[in-house]
Amino acid sequence: MFGFDLMSMVASIPGLILALSLHEYAHARVAVAMGDFTPRMMGRLTLNPLAHIDPIGLIMLLIARFGWAKPVVINPSNFRDPKKGEILVALAGPAMNFLIAFLAMLFMVLYTVLFNERMSVGLHNVLWLIVLYNINFGVFNLIPIPPLDGSKVLMQLLPHDLQYRFLELERYSFLIFVVMIATPILGYILVPIASFIVNAYATILYGVVGIMI
Repeated sequence: MFGFDLMSMVASIPGLILALSLHEYAHARVAVAMGDFTPRMMGRLTLNPLAHIDPIGLIMLLIARFGWAKPVVINPSNFRDPKKGEILVALAGPAMNFLIAFLAMLFMVLYTVLFNERMSVGLHNVLWLIVLYNINFGVFNLIPIPPLDGSKVLMQLLPHDLQYRFLELERYSFLIFVVMIATPILGYILVPIASFIVNAYATILYGVVGIMI
């Protein structure tokens, strides 16, 4: 999803691992909370990145700008409320990404305000990439194209007679993703939304920290 030079590739690894592994962990955690123990039985209810990272998907992210993690397998029939369960499980991953980004920005703001000095370039780059990647992952996964999380939410909100028609879109998903990545389309989606979220976080954080001190 993003371009790198060598130094930014190295700095990006923590952000990518956090974005991928905690996204999937959030799916697993909410699925179990909703009554489906499949993720626990498959060893996905863990913060260990090795349980969630697909090595090829991570490498592809680094060199080809598009990658993936191991998807969490769920059985919606085990949910106490299947419709609500599917929506909450789908939203859990992006919500976790937005939370991670917020916490990374909180650390950056607190460091600047409390120590009244700039952090090292290396630490700043790592933290900023954690913010950037997690926001972008969160926004990207909310796009309503199968099999992204946004499509699972939309699927549950559609009338029953439109759900099967919507699922037919999945056969074209790979082509759609290729077009989005190979053209400026994805940037037109991610950049303005990510900028809005970053500015909103900064406004909130500096306002709250300013009141605290």
